[in-house]
Amino acid sequence: MTEVRRGLTDLTWPKRTDRLVLRPMTADDVDAVWVYRSEPEASEWLERLDSERDSIEQHLLHRDGDPQLVVEFDDDVIGDLMIAVQDGWSQAEVGDSAAGVEAELGWVFTPEQGGNGLATEAVEEVLRICFEDLGLRRVVADCFDGNEPSWRLMERVGMRREGHAVRESLHREHGWLDRYSYALLADDWRARPR
Repeated sequence: MTEVRRGLTDLTWPKRTDRLVLRPMTADDVDAVWVYRSEPEASEWLERLDSERDSIEQHLLHRDGDPQLVVEFDDDVIGDLMIAVQDGWSQAEVGDSAAGVEAELGWVFTPEQGGNGLATEAVEEVLRICFEDLGLRRVVADCFDGNEPSWRLMERVGMRREGHAVRESLHREHGWLDRYSYALLADDWRARPR
């Protein structure tokens, strides 16, 4: 019998931490998301530069798959998060067992909230959602090597650097840059001190 995997739409929202609320993005959030995603400090490392508010709505709110999440602090949207559930790599004969067992993570936070632990708190909740609510076995995340705040965040939440690809990723302003790949297993999540 094949196990039925849960997705983000199967969960009860919102999720709350000590200081934050995480929930699926709505049309009412697009203006706030547009503001911080337009700031040079945030937009420099984004995969796509949305030059108009409507492109944010199309790209994030109406994308296929799992919904984009927003992070609220004191009733203000301060960031957005992606949890893209995907299949693990496998040989063909065991492909069913690798279906929907991992997720790729991504995030953007308003630069004004940097340094107060909110991004760490949000990503730790995302990891909890992945491993405890969704029952995933592995999460992964990538970034340009120059995006130090992002890779430092990955390390703070316990992710390990598994790859360093040399001049592998083309940046729109900086040319060919190195890319770091990070991952965390459910076993490591469960074994870490609380």
